[in-house]
Amino acid sequence: MVASDQDIVVQLNRSQIYRDYERAFGLATELPLTLRPPKTWSLVQVGRHHENPFCAMLAESNKGCAACLATQEKIGDPKATSAVSATCFAGLCDTAVPIRVGHDLIGFLQTGQVALRKPTAAKFEKIASQLLEMGATVDLRRLEDAYFHSKVLTPKQYAGVIRLLEIFATHLSVLGNQLVIQQSTEESPFTRRAKAYVAEHQGDEISLEEISKALHVSTFYFCKMFKKATGLTFTDYLGRVRIERAKALLLDPHKRISEVAYEVGFGSLTHFNRVFKRLAGESPSDYREQLARH
Repeated sequence: MVASDQDIVVQLNRSQIYRDYERAFGLATELPLTLRPPKTWSLVQVGRHHENPFCAMLAESNKGCAACLATQEKIGDPKATSAVSATCFAGLCDTAVPIRVGHDLIGFLQTGQVALRKPTAAKFEKIASQLLEMGATVDLRRLEDAYFHSKVLTPKQYAGVIRLLEIFATHLSVLGNQLVIQQSTEESPFTRRAKAYVAEHQGDEISLEEISKALHVSTFYFCKMFKKATGLTFTDYLGRVRIERAKALLLDPHKRISEVAYEVGFGSLTHFNRVFKRLAGESPSDYREQLARH
């Protein structure tokens, strides 16, 4: 079966590209970074490298923890198509960047716990008063010291950080789509033969009748077994393989989009554009423009 969103995020977290980026991101920004599934309502930054000591102390208090979770809920909008930021009661900003495979949300890249204004004694007094009103039990002296050790960035610097995450989220989306195509579990000989046939003939017009005949089974049996093994219909799987190939071809700025469409097996440019946008979340021309900007 195709991996769930949770499984895909686990595999992305274990990937070398993510581990390398997380390390470089931390060294460059001194901010925490988390890659999490969409429905994770816990303090995902707790215990991370470069965690804000102020936030770590608040997490030890039930009332403080609830306030932090409320901020996280604001930035975890499942309908978001770009970065969403929110500022907590203490004036610290958190941001989540959605990662999508086509139109499907598979997770968020999250960072933050950063002050966009220099901490002041007056601001801390207000924070302390709010915490007392909440009924939070916390050592205010230690908390004040932690507050003044918060990472501070200008809004312009933080906007640059978010842009880095948006670029990386695009790369993770591509990798996530590849994971959907591949199988995280051991494949049967039947599935391997079917995928091998697609890989060899992806640029041709492949019908269900042709591939079923090549595998010496009925179309009904083929559809049933392929969907059971991959979680995708044959048409959806073939479309994903072709779109991944198209993405590679679009790297060549001299190749027309219509040439790419026909080379990967689409007989109609309109059909290619429609499938590309459904699976990649944007049109081929927009995808190429984004590549050029990066």
